[in-house]
Amino acid sequence: MPASPVIPEAVSNVACPFCGLVCDDLEVSTAAGRVTVQANGCALALAAFERGNSDGGTGPRIDGVPASLADAAATAARLLLGSRLPVIGGLATDVEGARAAGRLADRLGGVLDHMNSATFLRNTMVLQDSGWIATTLSEVRNRADLLIVAGGDVVSRFPRFFERCIANGDTLFGEGRTCDVIFLGPGVPAGSTIPGIVPTVIPCDVTQLAAAFGLLRALLAGRPVQAESAAGMPLATWRSLVERMKVARYGVMAWAAGDFPFPHAELTVQSLCELVKELNLEGRFSGLPLGGSDGDITADAVHLWQTGFGSRTSFGQGIPENDAYHHSTARLLARGEADVLVWISSLNEARTPPPTSIPTIVLGCTGMAFEREPAVFIPVGTPGLDHAGHLFRTDRVVALPLQQLRPSTLPSVADVLAAIHAALEES
Repeated sequence: MPASPVIPEAVSNVACPFCGLVCDDLEVSTAAGRVTVQANGCALALAAFERGNSDGGTGPRIDGVPASLADAAATAARLLLGSRLPVIGGLATDVEGARAAGRLADRLGGVLDHMNSATFLRNTMVLQDSGWIATTLSEVRNRADLLIVAGGDVVSRFPRFFERCIANGDTLFGEGRTCDVIFLGPGVPAGSTIPGIVPTVIPCDVTQLAAAFGLLRALLAGRPVQAESAAGMPLATWRSLVERMKVARYGVMAWAAGDFPFPHAELTVQSLCELVKELNLEGRFSGLPLGGSDGDITADAVHLWQTGFGSRTSFGQGIPENDAYHHSTARLLARGEADVLVWISSLNEARTPPPTSIPTIVLGCTGMAFEREPAVFIPVGTPGLDHAGHLFRTDRVVALPLQQLRPSTLPSVADVLAAIHAALEES
């Protein structure tokens, strides 16, 4: 591995890898090798960077026995060489780690499946089937005069979203625009606030939002409506909302697919996206899918450019084949079709591999605790803390650079996968 760079005790413009916003304005102290956020950090960032300070001091293990990195990589390679169908899952890593995972899956004829793919596919299925009109964080900040948040707890998932995109009146065009914010769903969590913003809350049932979006489309088209309510709210509420949508200069409908944890939630996303399309017939409206937790946007983007497909892609037939059902990690493990699991989790020690009886190779944070000791455990560094890297932001328009913030002997995911790949070639 290359020598660690000299790290100053105060670092500005630090990008945070712990949510899809990848906020890049943090001020960080690195005194005595301890990373502390001094400014612009949200609750997620403060907790994650502090948790990262406990990493270190744990080396690779083979069946629970301490081992060298070379021996752990060689053991992993032997397990994979004997595999009929390895699954490379988790995939919580940066751009280089995702690229290395793709190369390994190609070499082994394995399956690539991100830990968040079940959630992520709620969006992907809509994009594949009917498309959507989407915008970027910068456009929201500079142009939006109406933001509708559909679903659940965006405030906790993306703590600085409103601060960075809405509350700050400074725009690229110097217009000093204001933006109305409307929540469809539970609204702001109890005990939370959005500085500078007083949102309107329409407290509707998120499992019934598809019906509400259908009703809004009918009202927008001027069709006769017999229903007296939708999603638990009276018709008058939806009439008022559609009138506000119609007069918006630049409206945005934001959602996080993780807020729709119910069967066939992709139909709710599709109904939302069709409403956005119809609002563009006479106005200007865009969707804003929010995601990016555990590097899911990054892994999807990398594998999309490598293979033409995103998550749940198999190389078992010698070519990349995507199948959202058959290549699910959960299904492959439940049916006994996979015989080795490689689990990658470099951003959150709590994201451990699913329970399974097959040999598991874990590339994870040093603080991970396992119900069942994996066949091979190799501790890896966290991108943006232990080594430099890149992560794609939730809107996919840019891969932001991550800095190394502390001296570390922990290898990156890409380094470890390269070592396993090299051991495969030597076997």
